[in-house]
Amino acid sequence: GDTGKQIAVRSPPAVFGDSAEGRLASSSSSFHLCFFFYFLEENTVCVALGMSDRRPLLATKPKHAPHFPCESLDYDDCENETYFQRYRFISPEEYKRSKRDADVTRLLQWGMVFLIGVCTALVAFGIDYGVKHLMDWKFDTVARSIEDCLHSDCVATSLGYFILFNVGFVLLAGGITALAPVAQGSGISEIKCYLNGIKLPGCMKLRTLVAKAVGILFSVAGGMFVGKEGPMIHSGAIIAAGLPQMHSTSHSFLNCFSFRRFHNDRYKRDFVSCGSAAGVAAAFGAPIGGVLFSLEEASSSWNQPLTWRALFCTMTTTFTLNILMSGVEYGSWGRLYAPGLINFGEFRKDQSDAYLWSGIDLLFFVLMGAVCGLFGALFNGINRKYTLWRMRFVTTKLRKLLEVCLVALVTTVIAFIVTWNAGKCKDPGPFGESFVSRSFFCASNQYNDMATLAFNPQEIAIKELFHQDGAFSLSSLAIFFAMYFVLGCWTYGTAIPSGLFVPCLATGAAFGRFTGQLVHSAIGMSGTYTGTYALIGAAAYLGGVVRMTISLTVILIEATHELNYGLPIMITLMTAKWVGDLFNEGIYDIHIELKHIPLLGWDPPHVLKPLIASDIMTRDPICLKRTEMVSTIVELLQDTRHNAFPVVSPQSVQFEDYGTARSAYAADEVSMQSLSRNRTRGAFLGIINRSQLLTMLQHRCFADVGERPPRLTAEDFVSDYPMTSPCVPEKVLRTLTEFDLDKSMDVGPYMNPSPFTVFDRSPMERVFNLFRTMGLRHLVVLDRKCNVVGIITRKDMMHLQEVHPVKQRRQGAASPARNDGPSNGSGGTTNHNVATTTTTT
Repeated sequence: GDTGKQIAVRSPPAVFGDSAEGRLASSSSSFHLCFFFYFLEENTVCVALGMSDRRPLLATKPKHAPHFPCESLDYDDCENETYFQRYRFISPEEYKRSKRDADVTRLLQWGMVFLIGVCTALVAFGIDYGVKHLMDWKFDTVARSIEDCLHSDCVATSLGYFILFNVGFVLLAGGITALAPVAQGSGISEIKCYLNGIKLPGCMKLRTLVAKAVGILFSVAGGMFVGKEGPMIHSGAIIAAGLPQMHSTSHSFLNCFSFRRFHNDRYKRDFVSCGSAAGVAAAFGAPIGGVLFSLEEASSSWNQPLTWRALFCTMTTTFTLNILMSGVEYGSWGRLYAPGLINFGEFRKDQSDAYLWSGIDLLFFVLMGAVCGLFGALFNGINRKYTLWRMRFVTTKLRKLLEVCLVALVTTVIAFIVTWNAGKCKDPGPFGESFVSRSFFCASNQYNDMATLAFNPQEIAIKELFHQDGAFSLSSLAIFFAMYFVLGCWTYGTAIPSGLFVPCLATGAAFGRFTGQLVHSAIGMSGTYTGTYALIGAAAYLGGVVRMTISLTVILIEATHELNYGLPIMITLMTAKWVGDLFNEGIYDIHIELKHIPLLGWDPPHVLKPLIASDIMTRDPICLKRTEMVSTIVELLQDTRHNAFPVVSPQSVQFEDYGTARSAYAADEVSMQSLSRNRTRGAFLGIINRSQLLTMLQHRCFADVGERPPRLTAEDFVSDYPMTSPCVPEKVLRTLTEFDLDKSMDVGPYMNPSPFTVFDRSPMERVFNLFRTMGLRHLVVLDRKCNVVGIITRKDMMHLQEVHPVKQRRQGAASPARNDGPSNGSGGTTNHNVATTTTTT
């Protein structure tokens, strides 16, 4: 509150790399009143709530939000001089060569998506094959023990075997996941973030793929209420990200030959879109549904050629997996019996007067959609609360491993006790040979309906809920639903790979079967196939949790091979989504929010409507001259973590020596960004990335003053992809001598002279749409004289929350101020509204 004083705010450790670290926040009585809240805890943040004549910004962050050092991907082409040299046609022969090269690139893209589809199918087949054999081994051992102990009173021994198997498998899954923590969960949230333009550390590594595949194998075999379908999507995306690169940054022995044609973020994004679609196709045998899933739920950018390549990739995955599973499981190579990892069977009733659904049933389906929307919102809300608690207390690897073992132990004991006490012994009816029953704790000529659900793989339990009419009692269905709801909510988010599709389908199928049998017994609607209610319940509950509509409709239609279910599934999913959206978001969006990842949604947030670019931009960015000393570049790269620097005209500005300025400010412990205030802004020439500066240093693209430095080509920059070091790599420093530091570096030929820019008075909605549609990483803000006044990255739009206008007016009325604050470089009043966490962008 002291007038005219400058307050130096030391920011907390960077949560996201491209920081405004140690931003110097100035405060005065002129329309600026800043309240600073500093939470002295492990994940400390500094929140500045600035108030002025404009609407205030509120930047907040949960106390216990985790540290995710993410970076943004850059989908914007750098159209510099080397770019035009590569595509400048001087002769007809060179034009033909360039056109032929473009045709070869397109042909190789098709070849790559074919390989992605085949490799995804191989990984899916390996996971499914391993899970089936481990589960057969476990269930056969436990079944023999129960049969032997049924008359000798040693049931505790059978429970011990069951616990030993499940906890042992889950312990292996947790231990493997500890080697690559990003492999935990389904991976759909991470893929969604990657395709939105955010790169999470380790998300696309080979180690993550191994941990994901092996971890989900033991997680499912360990009886956890998880599915292997979600992790398959992440696995397909990792394959798609790595295979076209033919290069590994962490495993150099895999770099057999040089293949640089697809070494940029744009190609990688398109391949990852195809890989995620291939994962869905492998899981459900739904190639079209996989493409729609990638389009609706995962990808943020799409084009027509990508649609064809994604469909070709999913078709390849579906038929490759079909051939493998049909040959290995059925011994019929070349015949297609198993299109995906899960098979829902054929929805047909034997009686000639039966029908799948009617108009009256549609009313019950809508009601089921509304109820499942409420259940889905409740599931998401409980899981969110527990995940926040888990982020606060379950932080070490040992605690995470103990938690997954505890979940496995509780799940095993509850499933065993429920089967023992609540299961109904029933006589086998005309269920056919496909009915896989369990006679635990029943006579040899009977089966236990609860054991049939709990002691079978989840895919088999879902199939029997869909097709075995009258096989399960209402009490068993209700207990099974409650058990899966509670334990599934607890399990999702633990430190193991865990999919959500199959547990939700099982939970919803039990609810639908319960509703169908109740409706038939109470109303007497015996003509409708009760399996339809189970399918609609499964779709409604899954839709209420994940809030998917179009893609999930097509996936279920392809999985059931029944087009007649299109209308009821679509209406039910829409109802479940609308009801669930009244309370919270989908489960994947909730976990993205909890991880505090700067995901840009489809529409601009409402808080951006009254704002302009100058309200949230980072002011006074560090700029470079076109020609700089090598020592200046090295020191700048070592002392900052920014990934882009505006280049300004040296004629219109006077630049202070960087090293002298840094020494002068060192005594006051002011961060590197405050030094930019002593580098007067100039006319904007372009922008250059950190990776380009590192490549120039690595290739010694500098010379003595007055001499001409060596020129680099576009292939030199492609060969170093990805160059994302937060500092100067050791291999670059070793090549520099003392004499090199006094040489000059011309960044003009390699900077992007025509990046996207906005004026400082541009509406923030337009800025948001530019980031969202063009896949930008940085956006330079100019004044009317084309001087650089700021820069906007994802983190600047990250923590904005709307403040009620009535409250703002009251606070503004209580704090009168005069317009006598310090002026900024563009002649306006400095408006320091935001001091939030930091991000590498």
